Amino acid sequence: MTRRSVRRSVRLLGVASGSTALVLGLSGSALACDIKDFSAEAKCDGGKGVIVVTDTDASATEATVSVFLKGVGGIETKVGEQPVKGSKQGTDITFAEDWKPNATYRVHVKAAKGAKAVDEDVRPDLVTPSTACTTESSTPTPPASASPSPSPSRSAPAESTPPGSATPAPSASESSSAPAGAPGNAPSPAVGDSNLAETGANSNTGLIAGLAAALVVVGGGAVWFGMRRRGTNRNG
Repeated sequence: MTRRSVRRSVRLLGVASGSTALVLGLSGSALACDIKDFSAEAKCDGGKGVIVVTDTDASATEATVSVFLKGVGGIETKVGEQPVKGSKQGTDITFAEDWKPNATYRVHVKAAKGAKAVDEDVRPDLVTPSTACTTESSTPTPPASASPSPSPSRSAPAESTPPGSATPAPSASESSSAPAGAPGNAPSPAVGDSNLAETGANSNTGLIAGLAAALVVVGGGAVWFGMRRRGTNRNG
């Protein structure tokens, strides 16, 4: 074997070793847990706020996710902590948190096992939307056609009428129930007109007077004729 052939063999072996190391490195990083595999989002569920953390770690490395609410002056309040095992399609875990608008939350991930240990925060911090979740009202809304029931009117008590006030006029029904013989508002006829209407003198007075005068004349003539005849008989 010549020296040239030995050099060529060593060169080929080095290339092969480097390629193998590169492939193993890429495959190892692909199967390792990374902070970039985690994301957080503030959502609404049935009118209540929740925080959803998604793990897209294809290596399915078990991790622990903790959520903290950042307050004024750097004071933090722990919301909760949950375990998660990621997947290529993504695995979601939900934290029940009635978040306020424009609030800031810190999401921390810790994974001790796997090809790469993770103990970091998800960047950037989670900032909630400017509009809070609204709870839907359970009271049914009345239809637009339905009108509100009128409130009963309050009648004034009898004692509220001041003394000496005028007596209210009788209603039409009371006036109509008065007896038929009661005098009405129409003026009464004159006395003379009433007698004439009852005796009928206004229609037969002239005829009766003429008959009476004729009878008086006839009677007087008969008396005079009878007395004259009786005197003639005495003289003869």
